[in-house]
Amino acid sequence: MTPTLSELAVGQDIGSRSIDVTRTDLVKYAGASGDFNPIHWNEAFATSVGLPGVIAHGMFTMGSAVQLVTDWAGDPAAVVDFQTRFTKPVPVSDTTGTAEAGAAVEVSGAIGAIDADKGTARVDLTVTCAGQKVLMKAQAVVRLA
Repeated sequence: MTPTLSELAVGQDIGSRSIDVTRTDLVKYAGASGDFNPIHWNEAFATSVGLPGVIAHGMFTMGSAVQLVTDWAGDPAAVVDFQTRFTKPVPVSDTTGTAEAGAAVEVSGAIGAIDADKGTARVDLTVTCAGQKVLMKAQAVVRLA
């Protein structure tokens, strides 16, 4: 059911989800985005530049997080703005050959503000991995009826 602006209140929870991330997901994203930076697929290279290992693309993390909002709104086009700051990398362990995820990104959202004149609501997202915030000020503005 699509939410309406009149049903919302500041602080209202819109839900949460856990996003399992594998190295295969990163390779697929690299192919789709054209971002073949070796920090996203090559363990030796990633550690040689001071990272804890292979890390997820920032835009992969950002796009995965906002999916909570688009699913809640019922229409990806309802999201008219999305901004965030990247604060920590998402390390993705090599679990090739197993059913295990290399990382789990936890996302939850709540209504942060409502602008009745513009017909929009701001959804504030909390995005963590291994107990650390990986995105800060993750905010999506959604136009609702």
